Amino acid sequence: MASKEQIKNLKYVFEPRSIALFGASPTPNKVSNVILKTLIEGGFPGKLYPINPKYQEIVGLKCYPDLNTIKKQIDCAIIATPAATVPEILKQCAVWKVRGVVLITAGFSEAGEEGKKLEDEIRDICNKNNISLIGPNCLGVHNPATRIDSIFLPIYKLQRPKPGNIAFITQSGAIGSTIVDLAAYNGIGISKFVSYGNAAVIDEVDLLEYLENDPKTKTIVAYIEGAKNGRRLYEAMKRINKKKPIIALKAGKFARSGEAAKSHTGNIAGSYLAYKAAFKQAKVVEADSIEDLFDFMKIFSQPMPKGNRVAIVTNGGGMGVLTADAVELNELQFANFSEETKVGLKKILPDFGNVGNPLDLIAEADADKYASALDFFMQDDNVDVILVIALLQTPPMDERVLNVLIRVSDERKKPIAVISLGGEYTENYQRHLNMYDVPSYSSPNAAVRTMKKLIEYANYRRGL
Repeated sequence: MASKEQIKNLKYVFEPRSIALFGASPTPNKVSNVILKTLIEGGFPGKLYPINPKYQEIVGLKCYPDLNTIKKQIDCAIIATPAATVPEILKQCAVWKVRGVVLITAGFSEAGEEGKKLEDEIRDICNKNNISLIGPNCLGVHNPATRIDSIFLPIYKLQRPKPGNIAFITQSGAIGSTIVDLAAYNGIGISKFVSYGNAAVIDEVDLLEYLENDPKTKTIVAYIEGAKNGRRLYEAMKRINKKKPIIALKAGKFARSGEAAKSHTGNIAGSYLAYKAAFKQAKVVEADSIEDLFDFMKIFSQPMPKGNRVAIVTNGGGMGVLTADAVELNELQFANFSEETKVGLKKILPDFGNVGNPLDLIAEADADKYASALDFFMQDDNVDVILVIALLQTPPMDERVLNVLIRVSDERKKPIAVISLGGEYTENYQRHLNMYDVPSYSSPNAAVRTMKKLIEYANYRRGL
């Protein structure tokens, strides 16, 4: 458990004006070399100070033997040196008042008794000097807005997401890198990414408390293997979840996976049933898979619904039927359109069309018809949420339909989710929608189940 000052000092980790990289190397593909190149290529706007007594210059930057020779205030240190060297480096950081540290290096509590002693030592140094340390044994942090990036995976192999309002915290670097890559590929923006590894100083609760007051973060997503203090985690989640939705994926649910979690981060996974009960009591949105995690995080970009009455619009009858089945299975209600809405919808349908829910615009539907239908739904007080089925392969469907969906979503009157199934052509348009915070799904079940999570959370916020 970090002090209030250490939690406050996380600002220097996420928003540093200067970074010292210990263990900087000119050798391609070494961890520290990748980090330095990533910071340069990513456009980090602050000062970069490579530190390694063996070199005069690395990738065009002057290299320093230690902090003493820099003689300038450093906000954040990234450490990628052997574990045994870390205590002395941290003492150097303490002398020069470095407030934030990202410790990439492994070989601490996850590596046995000697490593645990070393981890205890670095914890003591940080606690005595109010240093906020992320790690050890981690990927570290990424903030697209400030362009700090300690992820030691090259950009050409792992794309970085655009700035957004979703924060992601993870014990596992492997899961973290997967999430970062998928978020970038799918056009989903993030506010903060943290892989905190062994959590020697800053743990998951400290990060939650920092993100609680972060104006850039609207939704918090957490991958958790084990917590050092389950009661403290529950209390923090319960408090913060009332302000910002928390989506959690708990790994290590069974005996064998729990042992695996302990071996690679040094944390005990704990009883999954206890975590599940805590999530339920705190009204945290629990995901069962990475796929769930992505589905849920997308929907929370939408405004909170006032109820569970669903309107469906489609340009394919069969897909409308499947979506209606999903609505029934998830125990949501079908909206009964007002008379004014029915009259308006009748005008945009062909003579043989019927005003129903689902509303079938048939395969001739174009951007204008979708715009009219969605505007009527938005104005109808009997409609709480909207599911838009857009089969993009039909001839009238083009980028104008996407513009309609983006415009309606931007009005932020009611939540919408888009259902589009298809191959590469459709996937490209789905990513485009996600880039504009319009959640897009590849199946009715995923869209409806996800919308139900948003409805349940909205009910919780209203005290229902």
